[in-house]
Amino acid sequence: MALLSPEQFAASQKANLDAFFALTGKVFEGVEKLVALNVQAIKSTLVESQENMAKAPVATDPQQWFAPQAGSSAAFAEKSLSYSRQFFDIASTTQAEVAQLALAQYERYNARLQEFIEEAAKSAPAGSEAAIAAWKSAISATTTLCESLQKTGQQAVEMAGTNLEAVTTSASRTARRSAAESVPVVSGAKH
Repeated sequence: MALLSPEQFAASQKANLDAFFALTGKVFEGVEKLVALNVQAIKSTLVESQENMAKAPVATDPQQWFAPQAGSSAAFAEKSLSYSRQFFDIASTTQAEVAQLALAQYERYNARLQEFIEEAAKSAPAGSEAAIAAWKSAISATTTLCESLQKTGQQAVEMAGTNLEAVTTSASRTARRSAAESVPVVSGAKH
């Protein structure tokens, strides 16, 4: 059985470090996008709060105080739903990229392991065919399991996305309907 040469070992270590930094980079890209999304949401909320506070002293009738709030609650619901969609998109995209990189690393590792087993089989003593076949079977089963887990994970992400879209669509309709029903009628005529 041949052991790795120093060059092969160094190349393997370099490949492992490259894979680690690629995965870490994707995770940090996702975190960076989430931070940017949160900063944007905070800025938007502060601007809207400032605008609403500026409108409050202008209102002379108590019913006018509540009219902007009714409209802003529907806008808040829409923005919350938009934020949720963007958050989910960032998270699912990051998860997919990390899963893709991890799968590529697993496939490289699996190929190296199969090469190792083939080399071991060439120099194995007579009668060790069953052990070699068991190793190959275990690798095949592991590969099948990893592929199945990846497909299941992707289906779960797709289902979550579909469910989020259905919930946000329904909530958006409800918020608009609620806002339309809660806007107080301001009459100009005095009795």
